[in-house]
Amino acid sequence: MPVTAENDLHERTRVDDQKLRDRLFEAALPHVPFDGWTEKALEQAEADSGLGEGAAYRAFPGGMADMAAHASDYFDRKMLAALDKMDGASMKVRERVTAGVRARIEACAPYKEAHRRLMAYLALPIHKALGARLAWETCNRIWYWAGDEATDFNYYTKRGLLFPVYTTTVLYWHADHSEGHGDTWGYLDRRIADVLKIPGYQARFRNKLSRLPNPFRMFRRPA
Repeated sequence: MPVTAENDLHERTRVDDQKLRDRLFEAALPHVPFDGWTEKALEQAEADSGLGEGAAYRAFPGGMADMAAHASDYFDRKMLAALDKMDGASMKVRERVTAGVRARIEACAPYKEAHRRLMAYLALPIHKALGARLAWETCNRIWYWAGDEATDFNYYTKRGLLFPVYTTTVLYWHADHSEGHGDTWGYLDRRIADVLKIPGYQARFRNKLSRLPNPFRMFRRPA
């Protein structure tokens, strides 16, 4: 696509909007452990950020659901930045996927209690669809970084297999008090070995998925 003044303006606006959301989200992080994933935490962030009245609404017009979606994207970007420093080309696919899940969790580690509050928010019935969509997008980004370019049924199969590995590992991590979260990484290695290295899992998953009407409709592959 040729670069035009309109495209350049759109890109600069997108970057500026992301910076605004990042700044407010980072300002909210110290308050979330105490106030939860609530409007109060966002109001405190607005006051602390010095961005002026109305900044929170401009950044997150949908309120806490918008900030939850941004939080997931924020941690995904931290994950990808860490992964890009690795020599992925020298790693096996299984090692890349494992590294992706671990990098995502380590991106959240400095804010573990705030992240736990975010998970509690997304676990509410009204937000479960959002939580599933965000987790799916994280798995999608991990697979793309791992080199997967599937465009057929394998696109859904691979992400569908990683989805429960990623989500259960996050839950395990939140309950893990071992040194350096060693128990979590052991759990992750076992889950990856069980799910991604056994063809039977893929065959059974593919068979079940093929019986569903409009499989993973809410997780359509981006055009």
